Amino acid sequence: MKAIIMAGGEGSRLRPLTCDRPKPMVPVANVPMMEHIVELLKQNGLTRIGVTLQYMPQIIQDYFGNGRAFGVDMQYFVEETPLGTAGSVKNAASFLDETFLVISGDALTDFPLQQAIDFHRRRGALATLVLTRVDCPLEYGVVITADDGRVQQFLEKPAWSEVFSDTVNTGIYILEPEVLRYVPENQPFDFSKDLFPLLLKKRQPVLGVVLEGYWCDIGNLTQYVQAHQAVLTGRARVRIRGEQLAENIWAGADCQISPRALLRGPLLLGAGCAVAAGARLEDGSVLGDGCRVSTGASVKRSVLWRHVHLDSDAALRGAVLGDRVQVLKGAAAYEGAVIGTDCVLGERAVVKPDVKLWPGKQVDARCQVTCSLVWGTRLPRKLFGLEGVSGQINVELTPETALRLAAAFVAALNAAGRAIGVSADAWPAAQALRHAVLAGIMGAGGKACDLGTATVPLARYAVRSLELAGGVHVKVNPDQPERLSLLFLDRQGGNISRASERKVENLLWREDFRRAVAGQIMPLDVQPGIRESYLSYLAATIGGSHLKRQRSRLVMAFDRLNLEWVVEALARQFNLSIHNLDHSLPGNLPRSWAGYQEMLGCVAENVRQQKALAGAVLAPSGDRLILVDETGQVISDEMLVLLMALVIFKLRGGPVVVPVTAPRSVEDLARQYAARVIRTKTALPDLLEQILRQAENQDGQINQMLLNFDAVGACLALLEFVLSRGLTLGQLVQEIPAFYLHKRSVFVPWEARGTVMRRMIEEPGGGELELLDGVKVLHPQGWALVLPDPEEPVCRIFSEGVSMEVAEALTDFYEEKIRQIAGMRKSG
Repeated sequence: MKAIIMAGGEGSRLRPLTCDRPKPMVPVANVPMMEHIVELLKQNGLTRIGVTLQYMPQIIQDYFGNGRAFGVDMQYFVEETPLGTAGSVKNAASFLDETFLVISGDALTDFPLQQAIDFHRRRGALATLVLTRVDCPLEYGVVITADDGRVQQFLEKPAWSEVFSDTVNTGIYILEPEVLRYVPENQPFDFSKDLFPLLLKKRQPVLGVVLEGYWCDIGNLTQYVQAHQAVLTGRARVRIRGEQLAENIWAGADCQISPRALLRGPLLLGAGCAVAAGARLEDGSVLGDGCRVSTGASVKRSVLWRHVHLDSDAALRGAVLGDRVQVLKGAAAYEGAVIGTDCVLGERAVVKPDVKLWPGKQVDARCQVTCSLVWGTRLPRKLFGLEGVSGQINVELTPETALRLAAAFVAALNAAGRAIGVSADAWPAAQALRHAVLAGIMGAGGKACDLGTATVPLARYAVRSLELAGGVHVKVNPDQPERLSLLFLDRQGGNISRASERKVENLLWREDFRRAVAGQIMPLDVQPGIRESYLSYLAATIGGSHLKRQRSRLVMAFDRLNLEWVVEALARQFNLSIHNLDHSLPGNLPRSWAGYQEMLGCVAENVRQQKALAGAVLAPSGDRLILVDETGQVISDEMLVLLMALVIFKLRGGPVVVPVTAPRSVEDLARQYAARVIRTKTALPDLLEQILRQAENQDGQINQMLLNFDAVGACLALLEFVLSRGLTLGQLVQEIPAFYLHKRSVFVPWEARGTVMRRMIEEPGGGELELLDGVKVLHPQGWALVLPDPEEPVCRIFSEGVSMEVAEALTDFYEEKIRQIAGMRKSG
């Protein structure tokens, strides 16, 4: 049997370590990653090895040669252009004339591969995926298999709401040569995205087998350091090169270690290292060949490559240093810092946490290098949350952060000649970051369009109507006013896709964005008339002839600083009397959304007392709405979704887009109007994408984009509609069939969530499964949805039943099930 090592990886997320070498040649425990893989293959009887190459291929060929020095026989297959994972293996088809194993050359594992090979042969599979279980599956391909091992479903790099298992694809496959017939010649084709879905569609035998052992994809710098810890502590069963001097301390040949040096394992020193008296090496550090550590220098949790020199009193804490780095007297580098090959840190220079220095840089004496990477060690590497990038003002989200994010966004859009719109709400902190975003776009050579002070609906409208390449809107987070949020918009005014979010993140971590020289910086484009254009759009869409004749009174609660201009303008346009109950004076922070919701009782009471047409509470950002009907009855969020759907059905007959959590009553309404319902994931980008798709070519008429994402416009459009039909808001609500929804949040540790979702699918509790978003179980008298929260360690349960008792019983049942799977007791 033969093996293929995929070794074409550029390793962009490991830069600057991969600036001068392909990722498979980055050392782990002083040995290139790929050499560990070659040794693993040899241990499992796989000595005929093909290697696919693309990035810096000569370095790998020169190191391994024909493989005989490593006890194997190696052949190489070089791609002229990237062909994807399956395409690169297809490029080696002439070598693959029998069952073969595919493995990545830039991972670290000790899997018993022969077990997977035996499973593959015993079950007669066309393709077998080697699987493992992980605590956090977000960066991997999640796989679900039947009891007999057949792959039923998989999803590449899911969001938390899409995680239906903790079992993931390791990128190790056992394949029959026939599988290559499904891979096209000389074009990009991927195993997980293209080939395996095709095989499943054609009902070919694709199986999965879970192996026990250590596996690390080494996809980023954090995982790179963790892989070293796994080797030194024995969690990864790979051979450590060197003589064991003491428990958990290894050293190569010809090391000179002073008896007065402090060595505390686990530690690994390469050949020819010199450690002076008074030096300290501790806590899982690795030194490459020829490193020199002077008196008083200390190293903890750090990885040093070959011929690094630490002068007296130098200090390394959780850092990674490339070949030939010089750290002069008293200089220091801290957690997450990466110093590229041939860099020099001057005396008492400091490299702060998470800073990366590209090869050949020199830091002057006593200079502090700060914030090269945008976030410090306090935040996760995933920047984008439920809605854009959020952080505490001037702590997690600073002007420097905003500037670099903007530059990365310019690089991700690659929108030559087209402008990017920038806007912010009226609060000073948001305005400060608006200017930083403008500077970031211009500094990266992008064309910046200043939209000024705006609401979220205005920002979305401006990007779409001005045909911009995208947009960035800065707003105070309505749920936590001490935090800011940066919304990144696509050319339609919707939130950018998850793929685009990942692209921005990767460009940011790599600092792989342009810095324009003076002559390349384009002038700022200012759009002073955008407010007037937006108001004209709203007036034309709403119509408002019935509102004008009615001369109605509305009771509202809204943020004057952000929303008064649009509310007052439309009130004049439609002959409305507005009574705003928010009398708070503008300060440095707005009232929170929860604070506005607390005003609902007061709004309802004033509606009754003043005999108003309706009441409304508006979020400060202008994109959330709570309605109160003429009787003072508060219309719930779920009822508002159905109300908006009913209006669309009556006006156009649909289709209507609703989240998977919406009540079944929406389908009942759709049947009445012979209309169609499109259900989507609950995440805002997914909902927006579908609604924008349906809203195309609907300008000048009420559409879902207006109703769902423009609070002021939606409020007035709904009221104009009911008046045009001779109804009140309460009477329209009465047309909606009754429904019974129940919701609850259950704490689930991050590391248990994948297991919870997998077990929910394996043991659904007697109902039919839907996996559009989370795990939805359909029962005869209702349904329950278990949805992991992307930002908090909780799973949210949504239940609907034929009665509230049934809905609550379903919630209770699944809460207990989740707690049992996660090994938790019910509190109280």
